[in-house]
Amino acid sequence: MGLLSSLIVSNNYKHFVVLFIGLVLIFNIALITSANEESQIYTVHLGMRQHDDPDLVTESHHDILGPLLGSKEASRESMIYSYRHGFSGFAAKLTSSQARELSAHPHVVHVTRSRNMKLKTTRVNDYLGLTPTAPTGLMHETDMGSEAIVGIVDSGVWPDSPSFSDNGLGPIPRRWKGRCVSGEGFNASSCNRKLIGANYYSNGITQKYNGKPNKGEVMSPLDKVGHGTHCATTAAGSFVQDVSFHGLAKGTARGSAPKARIASYKVCWNNEECFTPDIVKAMDHAIRDGVDVLSLSLGATVPLDFEVDRSDFAIAAFHAVMKGIPVVCAGGNDGPQTQTISNVAPWIITVAATTMDREVFTPITLGNNITLLGQEGVYLGKEVGFTEILFHDDLTKEDFQAGRAKGKILFYFQPGKAQEDYAVFAESKGAVGVIIATHPSDNIEIGSTDIASAYVDFELGMDILLYIQTTKQPIAKISPTKTFVGRPSATKVAKFSSRGPNSISPAILKPDIAAPGSGILSAVPSKTGYEFMSGTSMAAPIISGIVALLRQKRPDWSPAAIRSALVTTALQTDPSGEPIAAEGSPRKLADPFDYGGGLVNPGKVADPGLVYDMGHNEYVHYLCSAGYDDISISKLLGKNNTCPSPMPSMLDVNLPSITIPYLSQEITITRTVTNVGPAGSVYKAMIQAPQGINLQVSPETLDFSSNTNKITFTVKVSTTHRSNTDYHFGSLTWIDNGGHNVRIPISVRTRVLHYKF
Repeated sequence: MGLLSSLIVSNNYKHFVVLFIGLVLIFNIALITSANEESQIYTVHLGMRQHDDPDLVTESHHDILGPLLGSKEASRESMIYSYRHGFSGFAAKLTSSQARELSAHPHVVHVTRSRNMKLKTTRVNDYLGLTPTAPTGLMHETDMGSEAIVGIVDSGVWPDSPSFSDNGLGPIPRRWKGRCVSGEGFNASSCNRKLIGANYYSNGITQKYNGKPNKGEVMSPLDKVGHGTHCATTAAGSFVQDVSFHGLAKGTARGSAPKARIASYKVCWNNEECFTPDIVKAMDHAIRDGVDVLSLSLGATVPLDFEVDRSDFAIAAFHAVMKGIPVVCAGGNDGPQTQTISNVAPWIITVAATTMDREVFTPITLGNNITLLGQEGVYLGKEVGFTEILFHDDLTKEDFQAGRAKGKILFYFQPGKAQEDYAVFAESKGAVGVIIATHPSDNIEIGSTDIASAYVDFELGMDILLYIQTTKQPIAKISPTKTFVGRPSATKVAKFSSRGPNSISPAILKPDIAAPGSGILSAVPSKTGYEFMSGTSMAAPIISGIVALLRQKRPDWSPAAIRSALVTTALQTDPSGEPIAAEGSPRKLADPFDYGGGLVNPGKVADPGLVYDMGHNEYVHYLCSAGYDDISISKLLGKNNTCPSPMPSMLDVNLPSITIPYLSQEITITRTVTNVGPAGSVYKAMIQAPQGINLQVSPETLDFSSNTNKITFTVKVSTTHRSNTDYHFGSLTWIDNGGHNVRIPISVRTRVLHYKF
């Protein structure tokens, strides 16, 4: 028995030794793994500032990071940005395990890894009715925005453009606290009373590439891409006479707010990478500098980041809005597919893109004297006279090898291959021109080859094909592209413009508003000086310029009030009265998921009558209804917050829209309107109910006596549908006797059947 006991003790001891050695090995492996773990850039959000002194804010950041890394010296080496003006936070190089540990710190809202965001005129303002010579209106009443400052967060600026001339401008507004920064190819003296600020933010991107972002880029505010210059001058470019692009669209170039001042913040580089730590630092500085509006023509793609848990950019935008600075963003260029809209936080003004009343056509004349108008592409060369036209599919490989296409025009139907590939192939075979039948598009782009190129839709393509197949010797000629201004075709939501519904919070309508974004001619750093660009990137600065004018006209309005005024005065027809269509497959009439409230209407936006306002309480309502916890919201706001129980409904967020993603039984929705028109105004409700949806508004009349400027109303919503439906659309409009029509879009989807598994 004693021997047995000895054996057991000995055996247990051996197990203990083996276990101890195993634990030591695991611990050592963990240490080695941690030591070898690659550091990446993380952004640490701390919510509202706790100190007025920026230096104390930065010191508090080192107090948090130092203990994690072992010393304040290590903290200073790790930290690449301290966000200390508009809000509190920092960006630092951390391992994933360090980031996880830091996220548990009681003062940290959340920690996110750096993310790359992508970049997303002569005629626009006349089309929208922003006429500088009019004796009344927003331009006249604000001296064209002379006291407004537009912050452009983009790819920098090209100061040599005449669109940055400060002729006729007065002194720089005294509240401006920003500066111009010298760098490669850019001297701070390039700034003037128009371009009042220029800075660049490269720590995030240089950490990734250990130096310059890309060959040919410069470490300075100088724009090497052209995107930032184009956006800045679209928003607030000065008057420049006789601008054109190779003779196209000749006219006077100017921004929406032609006397507004421009502050450029370079965060995007020639590889079109824009890293969130750089973007957030630029926004932090812009808040400090005193901009009146922030314009960002960049964004992420699906899947989007949640506003509080993941999105550095949305949090920075939240702090800007809470300080009274509207943030205007491009909605993205992933249309016409649904649920592609980006920048969807309810405190951001999200912009869709439309065409306008300027069309660019490339004439194609067939041998039967019928002229067809090609669209989309731009051909600036000499006319290709009548020559034989060949259908590509009728030719064999041997035909091309024998030079059958030399000196001819090749005609294609595009089954999906890149259009440029057809033109390159045709040029390689000696063709003098190419005509491509393809899906309709709203882009205006120069061809990538020297041969003549034209694009038609499938309908016109069939006309060309019929002519080729019924004619013994078919011939055609291609003429240089021409511009037509006026009303050749009705306005459309551009095919590329991203669409709703909102993929994060379907009850929050996005986009908010639309503006022209197809074929916008504005300044760029090139020999021509001005070029066409298309995208929601071009539409956003048009809205930013209008917002700058509006901020000067209505300085007491909140960003939400400004957004409401844009939405409720928007047009559902173009300025000529034609309904707005939406490009896609098939084309349809535009709805709120295409253009939000509609096409911006600058002539009405300063006098909307009523606004759906939002402030601190309303944003907390949204955050609570979205499911963010009390701790995260409290850190974000910088003070304790407890969400009510039961949880508030997101349907009651005080937006200038009503979107119901899942209607199964009768519900009641609440909204509050603020009178910004004459005291004593009386409004009556006009309802355009979505198909199969019952709407009942209470009260039906809003009476703003001299002592009343806010009224809450309810909308009772029920459905007559007996099966699940897609969205149906309608509107609610409050009408007074003073010419105010305060319209909000309504979108309802019925979900009466729920599947059980």
